[in-house]
Amino acid sequence: MTDNNSPPESPNENPDQNSEANPLPKDDSSLETIVQRFQDSISLAKRQMFWETQPVVQFKDVGDTSLPEGPIEPPTPLSEVKQEPYNLPSPYEWTTCELGRDLWALLPPGYYKNWHVGVRDKASKKLVAFITGVPARIRAAYTAGVVLPTPITTCQFWHRSLNPKKLMDVGFSRLGARMTMSQTIQLYKLPDSPATPGFRKMELRDVPAVTSLLRNYLSQFVVSPDFDENDVEHWLLPPEDVMDSYLVESPETHEVTDFCSFYTLPSSILGNQNYSILKAAYSYYNVSTKTPLLQLMNDALIVAKQKDFDVFNALDVMQNESFLKELKFGPGNGLLRYYLYNYRIRNALRSFELGLVLL
Repeated sequence: MTDNNSPPESPNENPDQNSEANPLPKDDSSLETIVQRFQDSISLAKRQMFWETQPVVQFKDVGDTSLPEGPIEPPTPLSEVKQEPYNLPSPYEWTTCELGRDLWALLPPGYYKNWHVGVRDKASKKLVAFITGVPARIRAAYTAGVVLPTPITTCQFWHRSLNPKKLMDVGFSRLGARMTMSQTIQLYKLPDSPATPGFRKMELRDVPAVTSLLRNYLSQFVVSPDFDENDVEHWLLPPEDVMDSYLVESPETHEVTDFCSFYTLPSSILGNQNYSILKAAYSYYNVSTKTPLLQLMNDALIVAKQKDFDVFNALDVMQNESFLKELKFGPGNGLLRYYLYNYRIRNALRSFELGLVLL
């Protein structure tokens, strides 16, 4: 569950200059700072009334070491769950939405059709509200750009220009100080083809090997999903133009040693005569065991450029920080907060301790 589908704000065009001239304050995204800012911004009477009724870590409990880590409330027996839906105002009715395969993200292995809950206008049958969730072997996790009770970590978006001229033409980024357009285009120029021998697109036959790589890699993080082969096939080999997954197969042994992936999130461009769509790639899961991660991700940038992406975005989760600056990513203004429902982590995580990316 996530609401991170709005593109993050753009960076300055020169990543090195941007990171030095506008550093993010070290404590700007700390849990204590977030809590204090939230408490300062609204009155006591207007605090998150809904979330105060939910089994989530409350702001007042931050730093209370007497509270145990783990589930906040025990599981509710099915017999105690309300069997009938709440009444709606008379013009509206509940509906279970029929979803096509183009909404593949809501149809993972083991999905429940009755989790696709909608509200329709009785007269017109127009869908006026929709909420859903998907099953996963992880505590219920969700993200938001806004501050809710209470983030387990705060991550920052980074952006790497692939088509700098277009990005500037549409207002996504701007020319760096003392930089010309030709210098900027040269700065972000990439090789014509990947450098790593055995780098190729992932296929169905690769699912067992990629699953093993991914499970071993994600086991090192404090919070991460548990993927099996069905999950890997669904999430990493979906319909065209949704997810791109690549791997490195040793030319000598044919062992799959490394893996990278990114998903597509286009945005509409309004008020521009030359462009109507901004094509953005978002880093998903990347695993490096033989090929240096820096080289692997540079190859990912190359194939993203070949597929006409305009910008490549990444969060500073997992080991991503190790390649961001070197590959000329610039820090954006967008922050993404991660939350767990009905689970308490005593200490907030640092972003690199998180092994989870939500679509």
